[in-house]
Amino acid sequence: QISGTVDAFAAILADGSLVTWGNQSRGGNSARVRSQLRRVQQVHATAFAFAAILADQTVVTWGSRLAGGDSTRVRRQLRNVLKIHATRHAFAAILANGKVVTWGEPTDGGDSTAVRRRLKNVRQIQATTTAFAAILTDGTVVTWGNRHAGGSSTAVRDQLWNVQHIYATDRSFAALR
Repeated sequence: QISGTVDAFAAILADGSLVTWGNQSRGGNSARVRSQLRRVQQVHATAFAFAAILADQTVVTWGSRLAGGDSTRVRRQLRNVLKIHATRHAFAAILANGKVVTWGEPTDGGDSTAVRRRLKNVRQIQATTTAFAAILTDGTVVTWGNRHAGGSSTAVRDQLWNVQHIYATDRSFAALR
């Protein structure tokens, strides 16, 4: 698997290690975390940072701190991670228990504090450039991030039930029932 930021790449090698190249400050230099990048299963990118899920379902991040490259604040929560999604400057991880952990630029979805209590039993996440939308197992939808890019679904909340899939553009979401 190969993933890219705006101007850097990360590739998972056959032995589970990872190699990076490109702009050093935007994820092209993983030297700071290289010793942790073993048994890599998935790698995901924001515009300027990477997040790798390891075989033990923990996460290693690097790149621009402002774009999700520093997950120190949530490191203890990043256990049993199944999937990671990204906006331009933030990551959202779905855990095995259906909860979500976010980090990165707060206004781009890196801060889910306002909806944290509702982010349970998450089935799927989609992202615009600066917002996230999650479908819960009951078919309802939770959104957060930049309200001008889909981060607020208050106006249509009563229509977001029995949702099967969410589609995203750069600045909006569409829900399929």
